[in-house]
Amino acid sequence: MTLDVGYWTLDVGQSTSNVQRPTSNVQRPTSNVHKLNTMKKLYLFISFLTLTLCAAAQQEQMYTQFMFNKLAYNPGYAGNFVSPTLTAIYRNQWMGLDGAPKAFSLSYTQPLLNNRVGIGGNISRQSIGINTNLTFEVAYAYRVHLKRGTLGVGLQASMRNIRQNWADGRIIAIDQNDPGIPTDPKSKFVPNFGAGVYYNAYTDRWYAGIALPRIVSNSIDFSEFGNVLSREVQHINAMGGIKFEATDELDVTPQVLLRYAVGAPFDAEMNVSALLRSKFYGGLSYRLGGDTNFAGESVDVALGFQAIDKLFVCFSYDIGLTRLKKHHNGSIEATVRWWFNPPDDVVPVKPARPF
Repeated sequence: MTLDVGYWTLDVGQSTSNVQRPTSNVQRPTSNVHKLNTMKKLYLFISFLTLTLCAAAQQEQMYTQFMFNKLAYNPGYAGNFVSPTLTAIYRNQWMGLDGAPKAFSLSYTQPLLNNRVGIGGNISRQSIGINTNLTFEVAYAYRVHLKRGTLGVGLQASMRNIRQNWADGRIIAIDQNDPGIPTDPKSKFVPNFGAGVYYNAYTDRWYAGIALPRIVSNSIDFSEFGNVLSREVQHINAMGGIKFEATDELDVTPQVLLRYAVGAPFDAEMNVSALLRSKFYGGLSYRLGGDTNFAGESVDVALGFQAIDKLFVCFSYDIGLTRLKKHHNGSIEATVRWWFNPPDDVVPVKPARPF
């Protein structure tokens, strides 16, 4: 089935063949079954388009395992952990749905100057449909030692490459001679900067932070006529958590990530995680949003383990709650973290854990 959307004809069926130019003769469906199939495909297209627009409004990537990727949300976190840390996260959202979001992030952070300064960097790639973002970020945090904890005041500089592949074989212009319709891939670089603060108690019992990662509202469209149709929107990220020692071997940590983007609905992710014997990790999360009468967007389950002193691995699966759940197989995420200097080899006391 093909749909005419403005200047574009999109194939929203299950076939992987190229989209064809519509013919001049359009036949009316000849059976109720044909009509039903047509309505199902139309509903799928509209649902995916709606959620895609919501994702575009948010602009910044979401991760289920945000507790292992705090630098991506707050530059004030740089250098917070005692060991230099390298973290890689991969996310495949809405598996089985063509053009659905995919993301990868590689970050590094370490403390310097007797833990008074922290530095960090992050490389991330996000794709959805014909859009791909490649972002480079560097962060610096000055860590103020207070009576009961440490306050990191961070700054961040970033450069983002925004690319749209208008040559994608899944779309074709109805009017091939319209000069306003791109036919080749478009790309541009967008610089930005951000700031944030992050507080961590000396006892490692609780943490809290707030940040504005991208302050400048840059133009992100490719208009050649001087008109600005779309801009980067400012995002406010707030996070916090508190750890309870249920037993001598079991720590339980409720934590939350709150996100607000100008012009988009409020977003929140709530998580309860457990760490057994400082080795086995389990987590349960709930994400607000969606389109089903405040039922939420997803429920997420995570399992991880400290494979060796330096290596931690975690996997998660998101169970969708929106109407789109009928058309995809959920979302998966994987985290691999490497401590260059495992905490027990660095200090003789129990160090602050990054989750």
